[in-house]
Amino acid sequence: MINREHKKLNVDKVIAYSFAEPIVGHNQIEAPGAVFRSKGEWYRLRYWCETGAKHLDAHKLRYEVGAAVPHGEWLKHNLYD
Repeated sequence: MINREHKKLNVDKVIAYSFAEPIVGHNQIEAPGAVFRSKGEWYRLRYWCETGAKHLDAHKLRYEVGAAVPHGEWLKHNLYD
Protein backbone atom coordinates (compact mmCIF):
# COMPACT_ATOMS: atom_id res chain seq x y z
CA MET A 1 0.00 0.00 0.00
CA ILE A 2 1.35 3.42 -0.88
CA ASN A 3 0.46 6.28 1.41
CA ARG A 4 0.70 9.36 -0.79
CA GLU A 5 0.27 11.73 2.18
CA HIS A 6 4.01 11.41 2.87
CA LYS A 7 5.34 13.78 0.23
CA LYS A 8 8.25 14.87 2.41
CA LEU A 9 9.21 12.32 5.02
CA ASN A 10 10.59 13.56 8.33
CA VAL A 11 12.53 10.39 9.15
CA ASP A 12 14.97 9.94 12.01
CA LYS A 13 15.51 6.15 11.80
CA VAL A 14 15.20 3.44 9.13
CA ILE A 15 15.53 -0.29 9.80
CA ALA A 16 15.75 -2.52 6.74
CA TYR A 17 15.00 -5.89 8.40
CA SER A 18 12.15 -5.51 10.91
CA PHE A 19 9.54 -7.56 9.03
CA ALA A 20 11.71 -9.39 6.46
CA GLU A 21 15.38 -9.72 5.60
CA PRO A 22 16.71 -7.46 2.84
CA ILE A 23 17.61 -9.08 -0.47
CA VAL A 24 21.07 -8.04 -1.59
CA GLY A 25 22.01 -8.58 -5.20
CA HIS A 26 24.64 -7.31 -7.58
CA ASN A 27 24.51 -3.53 -7.14
CA GLN A 28 21.00 -3.56 -5.68
CA ILE A 29 19.21 -3.93 -2.37
CA GLU A 30 15.52 -4.67 -1.89
CA ALA A 31 14.04 -4.27 1.59
CA PRO A 32 10.44 -5.56 1.54
CA GLY A 33 10.12 -5.55 5.34
CA ALA A 34 11.65 -2.24 6.32
CA VAL A 35 10.27 0.38 8.70
CA PHE A 36 10.97 4.02 9.42
CA ARG A 37 10.31 6.26 12.42
CA SER A 38 8.76 9.67 11.94
CA LYS A 39 7.60 11.97 14.73
CA GLY A 40 7.75 9.10 17.25
CA GLU A 41 5.70 6.61 15.20
CA TRP A 42 6.86 3.63 13.13
CA TYR A 43 5.63 2.97 9.60
CA ARG A 44 6.03 0.02 7.25
CA LEU A 45 8.35 0.67 4.33
CA ARG A 46 9.40 -1.21 1.23
CA TYR A 47 12.30 0.07 -0.79
CA TRP A 48 14.55 -0.88 -3.67
CA CYS A 49 17.78 0.87 -4.50
CA GLU A 50 20.48 0.56 -7.09
CA THR A 51 23.86 0.92 -5.41
CA GLY A 52 27.53 1.14 -6.15
CA ALA A 53 29.68 -1.98 -6.02
CA LYS A 54 30.18 -1.80 -2.22
CA HIS A 55 26.48 -1.00 -1.49
CA LEU A 56 27.50 2.24 0.25
CA ASP A 57 25.82 4.75 -2.05
CA ALA A 58 22.37 4.79 -3.62
CA HIS A 59 22.16 5.72 -7.30
CA LYS A 60 18.40 5.15 -7.69
CA LEU A 61 15.76 4.71 -5.01
CA ARG A 62 12.11 3.64 -5.15
CA TYR A 63 10.00 3.25 -2.04
CA GLU A 64 6.48 2.63 -0.83
CA VAL A 65 5.25 3.86 2.53
CA GLY A 66 2.84 1.54 4.28
CA ALA A 67 0.61 1.69 7.32
CA ALA A 68 1.66 2.70 10.81
CA VAL A 69 2.92 -0.18 12.94
CA PRO A 70 0.57 -0.59 15.92
CA HIS A 71 2.27 0.10 19.27
CA GLY A 72 1.38 -3.42 20.40
CA GLU A 73 3.73 -4.83 17.73
CA TRP A 74 6.74 -2.65 18.53
CA LEU A 75 8.35 -4.98 21.06
CA LYS A 76 7.93 -8.02 18.80
CA HIS A 77 9.83 -6.21 16.01
CA ASN A 78 12.40 -4.53 18.29
CA LEU A 79 11.05 -1.04 17.68
CA TYR A 80 11.33 1.66 20.32
CA ASP A 81 10.35 5.25 21.15
